[in-house]
Amino acid sequence: METSERGPEAADQEEASGAAPGTSPGPVRTGRARAGVPLRVTAVLGALTVVVGGAALALQAARQDPFVAPGDPVTGTYLASRASGDRAAAAVLAGPYRELPGAATAMARPAGGTPAPLPASRPLVATAATPAPPVGALFSPGDDGAAAHYCTASVVHSPAGNLVATAAHCVHDGGFRTRLVFAPGLHDGLTPYGLWVPTRIDVDPRWISDRDPDHDVAFLRVRRHGSTEQRIEDVTGAERIRFDAPPGRPAQLTGYPGDSDTPVGCRHTAEAEGPHQVRFPCAGFPAGTSGGPLLTDVDQVTGTGSLIGVIGGQDEGGDDATSYSSRFGADVAALYRRATRG
Repeated sequence: METSERGPEAADQEEASGAAPGTSPGPVRTGRARAGVPLRVTAVLGALTVVVGGAALALQAARQDPFVAPGDPVTGTYLASRASGDRAAAAVLAGPYRELPGAATAMARPAGGTPAPLPASRPLVATAATPAPPVGALFSPGDDGAAAHYCTASVVHSPAGNLVATAAHCVHDGGFRTRLVFAPGLHDGLTPYGLWVPTRIDVDPRWISDRDPDHDVAFLRVRRHGSTEQRIEDVTGAERIRFDAPPGRPAQLTGYPGDSDTPVGCRHTAEAEGPHQVRFPCAGFPAGTSGGPLLTDVDQVTGTGSLIGVIGGQDEGGDDATSYSSRFGADVAALYRRATRG
C-alpha cells in the first residue's frame, strides 16, 4: 500500500537531544495512503521494532530526531511540557494563521432520541464540508513561520472536558511528536476556537512496539495555550464516544486535507473489515485527513455525533477509494479510560 508524508522543518530544544535551532528534524509522516506516492520509509522501522524492542527503538529515534521524544514506551504515555506547547502555538501564529478571541461556546445537543440517519452522499466522493467546532486540524510546526497542518483530530467527551482523539500514527512515529497544536473548527486561516496543545498523549504500547494497525488510535489531553484554564469541551462541544458499535450503520467521515483549511466529508456506511477494523468506502480523503472522526448518530443542528473510529488502522488509513479505522472495541475503551484517569 502506498502512502504520503509531509516534511516541515521543526525542532523542540526542550524535549530534544540538543540540536541547534533551525535544524531540520526530518519529515512528519502522516501515514495517509495515496496512489502514486512511494511507500513510507517508516515501514522499515515497524519491522525493526519487532527485533530490537519498542523501548530501544524509541530511545534511538529520539536521539536521532530532535522532533520526537521516547516518552514511556512501556505504558504508551508522553507528558508534554507547558513551555513546549506554548512555543508550538506561537509558531503556528507566526505563520498565516490568526486566532479569534472570545469564540462562543458551542451549542449543546438538544434532548431527545437518536437523530435520524443522514442520507448517503451521492456520488460517493468526499466534498467540502462546513467546519464543525469539535473537529479540527493538527499541526506540528517549526519556528520558521511555515506551519502547515498534517492530520485531523476531534474533541471527545471526557469527565475533565479536555480530551482529543486522533490516529496513533499522527502522534507517534519512532517516538512521540513533541510539538503538536490542535486548531478546532479551522477555516480560512482562522482558528475560531483557539489553539490547544497536549499535556499528555496516550497510545497503546502495541502501536509503539510494532505499529499494530489494530491499535492506531491516540488520545490527547489538551489545554489552551497561554495561561487560560478553559476546558476545550466547554468551548467547542464534544463528540460522544461509543465502543463496540455494530457494523453496517450509517456514518459520516470528516477530515482536513493537508493543503486546505476547508474540511471534506462524506456520508455512507461503516462496514466491518474483519474483527478489528472498520472500512468506509468513499473516495476523496487525501493526506492530512488521517485521524479524522468517523461518526454515527450525527445531529444536524450541532454536527456532533458518536465517535466510532478515526482514519487510520489498516494501511494507516487506506487509499483514495477506501478509508479504514481500528475498531473501537475493548482495547480502545481501555486506552480511553487510561487517558481520562491516568
